[in-house]
Amino acid sequence: MDDGTINCLHLISSFHQGGSERQAIRLSREINALGKYKILLSCLDRTGPLLAEVDWCDPDLIREFRISSFYNLMFVRQVFACAKFLREQNVGVIHTHDFYSNIFGILSGSIAQVPIRIASKRETFSKTRIQFFVERQVYRLANRIIVNAEAVRKFLLERGIRDEKIVTIYNGTEERDTGPQNHDIARLSVDLASIPNRKFVTMVANLHDEVKNHAMFLRAAKIVCTSDIDVKFLLVGEGNLLKPLSELAGELGVSENVNFLGRCSYVAEVLEISDVCVLSSRSEGFSNAILEYMAAGKPVVATNVGGAAEAIVHGVTGFLVDSDDHFAMAERIIELLMDKEKAEEFGNRGRKRVKERFLPHIQVTATINLYDQLLKGMTQKSSLV
Repeated sequence: MDDGTINCLHLISSFHQGGSERQAIRLSREINALGKYKILLSCLDRTGPLLAEVDWCDPDLIREFRISSFYNLMFVRQVFACAKFLREQNVGVIHTHDFYSNIFGILSGSIAQVPIRIASKRETFSKTRIQFFVERQVYRLANRIIVNAEAVRKFLLERGIRDEKIVTIYNGTEERDTGPQNHDIARLSVDLASIPNRKFVTMVANLHDEVKNHAMFLRAAKIVCTSDIDVKFLLVGEGNLLKPLSELAGELGVSENVNFLGRCSYVAEVLEISDVCVLSSRSEGFSNAILEYMAAGKPVVATNVGGAAEAIVHGVTGFLVDSDDHFAMAERIIELLMDKEKAEEFGNRGRKRVKERFLPHIQVTATINLYDQLLKGMTQKSSLV
């Protein structure tokens, strides 16, 4: 652009609730606010509640490139339409944020000859062997791949991705600033205003994918319920697994102790009243939920998968347990519910750790530095030609 700013397109799959989508939207907003890079936001699907949170640009200017498959003529047409858009907007950097946007966006950016093409990998698993094969071919067209944990870097290295292509930039999360004035909102939301001394154990995870392993959480809940602790388990998240998980809660005999809160606009308030926060995933990249728990000053019990050990310091800010070991999870939950002083110490240390390592400005600065470094390298190469 004439004023010296550089057009940078961020591409996401949709605006549905999800950690990757939230991270991308916040990152786009904050990079754009700094002025050096003008962020253009595009998507493969404009639907989803997070669209309402894009308050820093005109939503009508968010270009949608809707596709139904990677294997039909529509995909080819949309790839070339996106490539044309990238050329028209003189985009210098394209940054994609998940599996689907990686495939579509990096291919489009390559056709348009966008100088800098950055993909993202946020989990330590791939959907199928074929899908990872396709993703790997697309990585060849990317200048860099941002991963959100060293565990994800290791995953890619073991599958033949070159080390120099991979950059680790941790997710960021906002500091929580909730207080006692919010307690009534959260308590009323689960109809428990008359039981002020009850303990709360919370998990924030979508109910779309069995990888979150809510079944492990419910089985741990059954064990905790056999103790003398008056406890309620809160599950925040929506998805098609709600019915089978509700049925499982019934089979386990914990229905009266479990509340499925669905999509929740008051997550901060729910975390504020929580005594212990949990994540039972079988696989993760770097969990946004864990960061949110720690930012809220809550002790965490999580499965030791993905980058969990890079966020949680075992025995200091929380506990790590093996995947599918609901006995160990229940034991650690009970320990924290019974020892209020330890739980508070863990929570305070977790909040401090977030402030030191995982605030948004750290992520934003690292991302901009990557853009600058790659563009500088590109300029130097051009000057030698």
